[in-house]
Amino acid sequence: MSALRESLGFLTSRLRQVGIFVALILIVLLFQVLTDGILLQPQNVTNLVVQNSYILILAIGMVMVIIAGHIDLSVGSIAGFIGAVSGVMIVHWGWAWWIAIPACLLVGALVGAWQGYWIAYVGIPAFIVTLAGMLIFRGLTLITLKNQQITPFPDELRALGGGFLPDISGGTSVLEWLTVILGVGGTAAILFQSIKERRVRRKFNLENEPMAWFATKTAFIAVLMLTITFLLASYRGTPIVLIVLAVLVIAYSALMSNSIFGRHTYAIGGNLHAAELSGIKTKAVTFRLFVNMGVLAALAGLVFTARLNSAQPAGGTGFELDSIAAAFIGGAAVQGGIGTVAGAMIGGLIMGVLNNGMSILGLGTDYQQLIKGLVLLLAVGFDIFNKNRSGGGSTIAKRFKWKTAPSDSAEEPRPAAKTPAAVAAVASPAGAEPVGAQPVGAVENH
Repeated sequence: MSALRESLGFLTSRLRQVGIFVALILIVLLFQVLTDGILLQPQNVTNLVVQNSYILILAIGMVMVIIAGHIDLSVGSIAGFIGAVSGVMIVHWGWAWWIAIPACLLVGALVGAWQGYWIAYVGIPAFIVTLAGMLIFRGLTLITLKNQQITPFPDELRALGGGFLPDISGGTSVLEWLTVILGVGGTAAILFQSIKERRVRRKFNLENEPMAWFATKTAFIAVLMLTITFLLASYRGTPIVLIVLAVLVIAYSALMSNSIFGRHTYAIGGNLHAAELSGIKTKAVTFRLFVNMGVLAALAGLVFTARLNSAQPAGGTGFELDSIAAAFIGGAAVQGGIGTVAGAMIGGLIMGVLNNGMSILGLGTDYQQLIKGLVLLLAVGFDIFNKNRSGGGSTIAKRFKWKTAPSDSAEEPRPAAKTPAAVAAVASPAGAEPVGAQPVGAVENH
């Protein structure tokens, strides 16, 4: 009984993270019932991954920008512009695909540097700069394409958006064994890493996660991974874009959790003035964030163009809204300083399941937009409600403050430091931060 009470208290203090997991599960179950089982059929699961891959790529960069306290409204236009550039390079100029892809990523970096300069060094708010960028690069897309689509693209590039890893069984097996090997290996790696991190936290007396909850969470993740592996292996195997996305998630999760750059990003979003006083080069960090966003927007544009096998004047329209929604639904804070790459992925999957499920049900775009808007509003409202409940904000939230939550395990980050000494005191490089609430990190001046 005490273990159950301890677990409930811990879950209450982690309500934001647990909430988005529960929301994803409930939405999947709801549409699985409403679509008569179509949602989780192997072919539809594969389509779900491929159709939302470029939104998930954008969500990785977007959550980093939002953590730093900014926003980027131009990513959809940049993705469309890069798609147009790739069409001109490959189809009109005859460039090889393996030359065009790095060239397009370089163009994306230059676009991000252009916007990052105005934001970081000139001091124009990101909202204004990227709003201008949204118009500028949408116009450049139309100019580049001359208001006409460019097609076709070579098979090697098309594989980036809709191709699959080779079937090592030669099509003679019920399951695609390369996908099974990758899925089982990935599951084992996640389990090993989770256990290793828990042991490290316990060694330094930083562990406050009840064993019952840790075992339940780890088992659920393993079952989910194996289920997805089985569904993908039952159709055509592993989409190439899923491998690209997995590499990005692992790399950027490590960057934000374990690097000085990641901790500086959280510090800037938590308290810009304190970060400046502590010696963090805030302008350089902000500039690099938007260069990175430009590269990821370029990659998303290439994936989208490759999947459609066409560079279109309207390419990328609305991508910025879906990626911003994914970041906020995944737990990013409007004020900055809070958010994770994993959370953005969950938010993106929620948006993807909503789009896919409503399309299967035959709902029009009018109702789809209405429902997605309500989901975004509820997600941000729940985030604010949870903050007020934990921090003693609104009167309504106080009335619903669960007494099971231990006072010393609140998930929210500590109040922002006001002096360099305070920032240094908050920094704890040896500690492991809870998901979604990274503290202000190390303050070395790099």
